[in-house]
Amino acid sequence: MGDVRVLDLTTDLAGPMAAMLLADFGAEVVKVEPPGGDPARSRPGFAMWNRAKQSVIVDCATEAGRARLGQLVGGADLIVAGPLDAQAAGVAGAAQALASNPAVVYLSMPRVLDETPWAGGAESAGLLWAHTGLSLRQSSFEGGPIDPVFPYMLYMHAVWGAAAAMAALVERERSGLGQVVTVGGVHAAMVAASASLLIDPKVPEIKANYGPGGPHPMYTRYRCGDGEWLFLATLTTKFQHRAIEVLGLGDVLEDERIGGRVEAMLLPDNRARVRQRFSEVFASKPRDEWLATLREADVPAGPVFSREGWLDSERIAAVNMRAEIEDPERGRVVMPASSINLASTPACVGAPAPRPGEHPEAGATWAPRPRPGSEDPRGRGPLDGVRVLDLGTILAGPYAGTLLAELGADVIKVETPTGDSWRERGMVYIRGQRGVAIDLRAPEGLEAFYALVRSADVVLDNYRAGVVGRLTIDHASLCEVRPDVITVSITGFGDSGPFSSEPAFDPLLQARSGMMAAQGGDSEPVLLTVAVNDVVTAASAVLGTLLALFHRNATGEGQHVWLSLAGTAALAQCEEILQMEGRPEPQVGGRDFIGPSALERSYATADEGWIRVAIPPSSLPGLLDAGLLEALPDGDGELSAALEASIGGLARASALERLTSAGVPAAAVRRLRELTEDPAYERAGVFNTLERQDGPTLAPGRYARFSRTERRDTLAPPGVGEHTAEVLAEVGYDREAVEDLAARGIVTLGSPMVLRAMVAYR
Repeated sequence: MGDVRVLDLTTDLAGPMAAMLLADFGAEVVKVEPPGGDPARSRPGFAMWNRAKQSVIVDCATEAGRARLGQLVGGADLIVAGPLDAQAAGVAGAAQALASNPAVVYLSMPRVLDETPWAGGAESAGLLWAHTGLSLRQSSFEGGPIDPVFPYMLYMHAVWGAAAAMAALVERERSGLGQVVTVGGVHAAMVAASASLLIDPKVPEIKANYGPGGPHPMYTRYRCGDGEWLFLATLTTKFQHRAIEVLGLGDVLEDERIGGRVEAMLLPDNRARVRQRFSEVFASKPRDEWLATLREADVPAGPVFSREGWLDSERIAAVNMRAEIEDPERGRVVMPASSINLASTPACVGAPAPRPGEHPEAGATWAPRPRPGSEDPRGRGPLDGVRVLDLGTILAGPYAGTLLAELGADVIKVETPTGDSWRERGMVYIRGQRGVAIDLRAPEGLEAFYALVRSADVVLDNYRAGVVGRLTIDHASLCEVRPDVITVSITGFGDSGPFSSEPAFDPLLQARSGMMAAQGGDSEPVLLTVAVNDVVTAASAVLGTLLALFHRNATGEGQHVWLSLAGTAALAQCEEILQMEGRPEPQVGGRDFIGPSALERSYATADEGWIRVAIPPSSLPGLLDAGLLEALPDGDGELSAALEASIGGLARASALERLTSAGVPAAAVRRLRELTEDPAYERAGVFNTLERQDGPTLAPGRYARFSRTERRDTLAPPGVGEHTAEVLAEVGYDREAVEDLAARGIVTLGSPMVLRAMVAYR
């Protein structure tokens, strides 16, 4: 991206990090700061989120400052913008920017949607988590709201914002025109928690009070005989039956209440009893002994560790995810590198974050680029015309395909003749794709796949390392079929190396990287209900794919792109594991963690609701103005008790109105069902409707907004082989040839997917 000019007008975390992700691949990023500098400069993460940028101080209260900003706006290829003050918006707002520079891509990254619903408009992971209904979705002991101890929603906001902006830049190469791309905090929540946002209006919402390990006895953590914890990650039937045999728990499966169905273990009447039996077995031996036994049987399991050693671990070294930078203000800083690996055009992480105003002449030579274009909004997304073959299974791989489909790509899910074993439960992660079922082990099946590759731009997989080579669908093999092909691989611990063959479901990385231990604090480790490593990797894979497409459009060269869940497990807690002298200790949680302090936590209300507050010290007088305190108590404990009493005596709506009117940042802790009734969500297309046998179900709608090239249809999941005949016909197979392949079991000619309700597994 060495010729791309990025103007970063953001502060805090999500916006700067989105711009950083592009700076890592060579974009020239100019960070515009107000006279006082970015308020986040004191945070440890600033050193990472602003690496390799140039800093310019611009005072928009002056005519000279507005002229300087206007010059930068006029010459930028991409503008990254969060909430702007009135003076800056008069020059650098979306409408003003497009009027002065029709070729610019304007990435708007609001805190929530168009308007921030809490006072002050600050960026807050806790308030966003409450507002989007996800703090009550996190599994816990009591079923109340849970605060995340690291802001992975904001990290997702950064990654998905950068990906959506890249999609618009790729489209601009065809049309010559810019547009406004909007990725708000709600869109980040949608991408992070798509499964939670599948809402059946007929089913009552239930408390997530099935314990911090989640509802599934075979997909949870257990304490072993030596007091250490491990995670048992048997998500699919094959691994589940293997684990039951190894653990000697066949009688559990034979119990008439289970009836041989592992799925029945998830039922409320069964799960506690079954979990207790598993707990007793694991308590009989030390962790290392159990892990060795499970490993020998090829049952996915892993240790629960603390996060302190993750950045210095061998597994992080194996995926080149550790970077050291000498920062002129902070000294030696050790931070995560880029989790996206492009074979031909790799990231370069070397330059430190700039001092305030260090580069006063940065961007001074930027001039508008002449880009004649024609208006051609076809309503099929910015990636209309790009074809992707998605070989992914379970979650991260297929979900990357669905996110590319949301951006307009023609994504073809290529699976075995019997289908992806997790496709029904993971239906939300395969939407918007066409289904083709082929046996790649049969010579005729492989030839049919090669025919698809000749028509494709991208081939995506998330097989274990080595599988694509055995199937002869690795990058080198596919280059013989299509020389400029882009291949994208997602693994647990890299394409090669000492750990590449290890199993890597999302919670195994949550456990090993310290996420679970950090959330649990001095209580039990917590399985995060959001599959953090899977979903952030999927969004990162989209960004990596688009970087490779952008490079190919300029040079004609394809390349191999790879990502690892291990790398994501560093990126998704980057500020928390970043190392520098004198940094404050990162936050840890505890039992049913509701927040770190009296000013940053959730409070129960009189009508069984909750309010989440994020009160800066400067807003403390607002508590008095709101009538919630008669005087400011001494100490955090007294303040918590006083607010518990005052907020606890009010209905949720009344408490929220008082806090907001007094300028105190607060948000209602909402249930998922409330989101479906929010007019702002309706205007933004947050939900679409999927038809199911037993009635309609709401599903995530538009994951990002594009002013000129937005996709307009509803993404639905394909059936196994539903589009096999259609797609093979597009690459030259006639009807008789397809029917012959089907008769021999090499392909499946399927029908649309029948959607049915399933019990949540996490």
